[in-house]
Amino acid sequence: MSDILDLGGRVAFVTGAGQGVGRQIALHLASHNAGGVAVNDYVLDRAEGVAEEIREAGGKAFAVQADVSNYEAVKEAHAKAAESLGPVGVLVNNAGNAGANPDPDLRNPFWETGPDVWQSYIGVNFFGVLNCTSAVIPGMIEANGGRIITIISDAGRWGDAGMAMYAGAKAGAAGFMRSVARTLGRYQITANCVAIAATVTPATEERMTGNPEQMKRVMQQYIIRRPGQPTDVANMVLFLASESNSWITGQTYPVNGGFTMAL
Repeated sequence: MSDILDLGGRVAFVTGAGQGVGRQIALHLASHNAGGVAVNDYVLDRAEGVAEEIREAGGKAFAVQADVSNYEAVKEAHAKAAESLGPVGVLVNNAGNAGANPDPDLRNPFWETGPDVWQSYIGVNFFGVLNCTSAVIPGMIEANGGRIITIISDAGRWGDAGMAMYAGAKAGAAGFMRSVARTLGRYQITANCVAIAATVTPATEERMTGNPEQMKRVMQQYIIRRPGQPTDVANMVLFLASESNSWITGQTYPVNGGFTMAL
């Protein structure tokens, strides 16, 4: 029986893939005929660990260190990945949260801070998407095909209180992807987003498990009353990256247990 989620041998570049959701996405893609997976993280040891997991399972992988908010670092990382594995045919913009060097004042009301603080969220969640997408587009145009998937957040659709800069950066990334979809469709390149809500990752696990009563109250806002798991997100990304997805583009897919609903 054929694999409907086959990647057709395309090489994937996954950002923020050293742990959590990104790690699971990289593993998923590697197990469905990726030509190789470039595992990006700003911590090289984390990227190397996931790359080794892929190689031990029989796949091809290359660990590449870069802070995605740094344009030149991204260009260099993409060049190294392409040299090691071949042209990138799948990009997953997964890197997020507050980036490599979060500002200690980030949780203060945004009007009490300024651009230097805002950059923690905007740098990784918006400019990181621009930087990585710009790096892969020429090769995808030359190949006349490709998949670009950006992980955003329901904060960008719903607008979480106290998270204005993060929500704005994620919403900006989604708008950018819609324009990319319209621009690149003629080259058989699809561009989509996956919007996630409360998901268990190394960055959130302590907060989610440390106060069961608080978590229970949070989950009352969800139709399916459990937090998301990295596999929930990776399953959707795999579909959007696969050969099955040739006629879906410019969309945002919520993977969120029903926290919000798409029209």
